[in-house]
Amino acid sequence: MSNDNGYSLLFLSSDRSGFRKLPDTACHDLGLDTICKELSGDKREQDMIAEVLTYMTADKDTASYRQHIFADIISLPSLRKRMTELFEKLEFIRNFSTSNRDTDENIGFWHLMHRLDELSDYICCVEEMRDCLTEADIKSEGLIGFRDYITELYNEALFAEMKKDISELKKKASPVQSVTLGINVNSRFEAVSMGLISVNDKPFRKSGIVSNFADAIASQDRISSGNDWDGDMHYHPVERKKGNSVSGFVEKLVGFSVVTNTPLIDGRIRSTVVNSVEGDDTNNVPFYLDKVLNKMLSQLIRKLRDTLNKYANIAIINISRIIPEFIYYIRFADFIEGQKKRGFNFCEAEVLEKSDISMKAENFYNLKLAVSLTNADEVVCNDLYFDKEHTVYILTGANRGGKTTLTQGIGLMFVLAQGGIFVPASSFRYSPADCVYTHFPADEDKTLDLGRLGEECVRFKDIYSRCTKDSILLLNETFSTTSFEEGFYIACDSVKALLRKNVRTIYNTHMHKLSDELDKLNSISDSSKASPLTMLSEGGKRSFKVTSAPSAGLSYARDIAEKYGVTYEMLTGE
Repeated sequence: MSNDNGYSLLFLSSDRSGFRKLPDTACHDLGLDTICKELSGDKREQDMIAEVLTYMTADKDTASYRQHIFADIISLPSLRKRMTELFEKLEFIRNFSTSNRDTDENIGFWHLMHRLDELSDYICCVEEMRDCLTEADIKSEGLIGFRDYITELYNEALFAEMKKDISELKKKASPVQSVTLGINVNSRFEAVSMGLISVNDKPFRKSGIVSNFADAIASQDRISSGNDWDGDMHYHPVERKKGNSVSGFVEKLVGFSVVTNTPLIDGRIRSTVVNSVEGDDTNNVPFYLDKVLNKMLSQLIRKLRDTLNKYANIAIINISRIIPEFIYYIRFADFIEGQKKRGFNFCEAEVLEKSDISMKAENFYNLKLAVSLTNADEVVCNDLYFDKEHTVYILTGANRGGKTTLTQGIGLMFVLAQGGIFVPASSFRYSPADCVYTHFPADEDKTLDLGRLGEECVRFKDIYSRCTKDSILLLNETFSTTSFEEGFYIACDSVKALLRKNVRTIYNTHMHKLSDELDKLNSISDSSKASPLTMLSEGGKRSFKVTSAPSAGLSYARDIAEKYGVTYEMLTGE
């Protein structure tokens, strides 16, 4: 959509007041860095993708706008491929543009001619981009609007006129093949002045009847009378064996040695001298001619400069700023296409309008876990939904039974869906979240001052103050670093406060007694309820499947005891 900053494939307007930044701790807890590294090996692209994903809003229109664009891009691989090629070409033009070397006021004819070639290439890229979007079967409001925006920009910026101008200017400049100079000398053969005689559309060529300069002055009958040129002048290229007297004379005349010794001079220009064969007296010609042509073609140079100033900002800024947004969708489309080939399932999310259900996920799985698996058959899918009766889930289960994986997976579903990306599920319907907050165990070095429980309390209070009814909160073993009695007391009050605020929450905990207190906890609010959620074990083995049912109580203590080898049988060997 168009806004004050131009067109955007991510934002409906320039107003960002409704967006919230995902906290750094949440990015870490959700494993977004792992996802971004799977998408691209370019650190800049990883940071850009993470920036988009972590900039969240509960606005339904924004979520729908993005997901429809992504649906187009993932369904049109040929469009992705061609647009990627054009973006790479534009990036190359931008990185190696001669406009990065100096200002237009100081550059000469050679520099400007290269600028024209770059600008012409840029226009061709824009035309191909427009044609690519016109020919593709795009359906989303975003891409149709982008195509129209490019067309409008093309017309308003007079790109067609620019192409014509460049073509005409190139025609005027391209016939220059040689120049004829006149040099006045004194009695000691010292140059006292130099003037331009003509600019020619044909190069001088060496022939059998051409004499060199020494021959010309050795015979008096070859010295012209007066200074009017009758065309009887000869050309002889300076050979290496002839020495450097002529080139040294020209160097002094135009101050060439000063140019070559200036550290800020264009590196490519200096390289024409550095890379020349030692002793080749023709190596100074590009600079010399550039100076001559600048003087002789002052009006043409001015016309070239005016043309560039007229179009440069439009050509470089308006289209280029959209490239990262397009790349964001392309990288995800390529990634998901690859994951589908591995056997993993993805679907287009559906934004819910007014409904009693605020999320319903069917056969969803944790994408961060999936990218580490070698076989899609290893993934375990689950169903889950949020509504009035299931606002806060008390998730219990055996140690290493998948509680953290499920909790993290739900957070990733919201982040991906609101970024417009297909999600790892067979179906996902949801009301967008204004932000996803996480409260996972902190590193020990962050708990030295307050102690573990103090740090957890301070952090939870801060998160709670930020949460709204549109937020998602994921708690992982919160308040479990103290005694059971203390942790249970704080957990009960925290759950009641979350119910009062209607915050969609998954509370992953070993305090199964919380499930037994649901009647008391639910008395705090009529608009939202807490419900039990249990990771199942089948025959003592983890199934990683979840069910909406009360916990199995102290049976989980047996699992923990077995893990650490402290059952009676394991301790005594009986």
